[in-house]
Amino acid sequence: MAFAQDDPTGGDPLGSMQYPSLREQTIGQATAKFSDVVIVKGPAFADDAMNVPLLVDARGLNTVGGGVARIRVAVDRNPVRQVLDFEPLRALPMLAFRIRMEQASPVRAFVQTKDGQWHVGSTWVQAAGGGCTVPGLTRADGSWSQTLGQVQARFFNNVLEGSRRLRVRVMHPMDTGLVAGIPAFYIEELQLVDGAGQVWWKLALHEPVSENPLITFELPQQATSGLRLVGRDNNGNRIDAEVGA
Repeated sequence: MAFAQDDPTGGDPLGSMQYPSLREQTIGQATAKFSDVVIVKGPAFADDAMNVPLLVDARGLNTVGGGVARIRVAVDRNPVRQVLDFEPLRALPMLAFRIRMEQASPVRAFVQTKDGQWHVGSTWVQAAGGGCTVPGLTRADGSWSQTLGQVQARFFNNVLEGSRRLRVRVMHPMDTGLVAGIPAFYIEELQLVDGAGQVWWKLALHEPVSENPLITFELPQQATSGLRLVGRDNNGNRIDAEVGA
């Protein structure tokens, strides 16, 4: 999609001056098409800027370009703009999670189909502000060390037709590195793996994901038993827990 060279927003329907640099930071020199098929939902106003709920749904691209290869979420006006990178693999191309926001901003989902094309969905979220530059609750009271790496996981049946919903919480302070005296400390990667070693989805996380990440996935109805959630944080701490199907 071509835009006038004098448009400083790169054709962004939300009119954000930060969008062109965000796009380059997220997908490099690749082009991207704005698409209503990529659904990004957030609150009209986020009362708690440290826990802003988001839903990204790219199922509308399942029949485009061979299907969805990856989803990258980013925030135009956050000091740390990259949020996560999701490879659905055997899962549906959608997920729900919570993030920190420093101020009101567009939130983007860049979705790459298997033919290499990028599609962008956006929403605008008003936020009270300061969510990236204050310590989380467990960091403030010191309790994070007692629960670090603990996993809670639960399946929900018949929530979305044709899938099984998996909700995962991993206990972690997810420090952004923007609070004085507290270095960045966050989960870097998670994977869901079955007993045969097959990976069902991959997720790379960045600092803006909220403390004690709570993430919802949609898996095929035939999800097997013997699934495990494995991963690590940026300090090398391992995450390994059974997820019953």
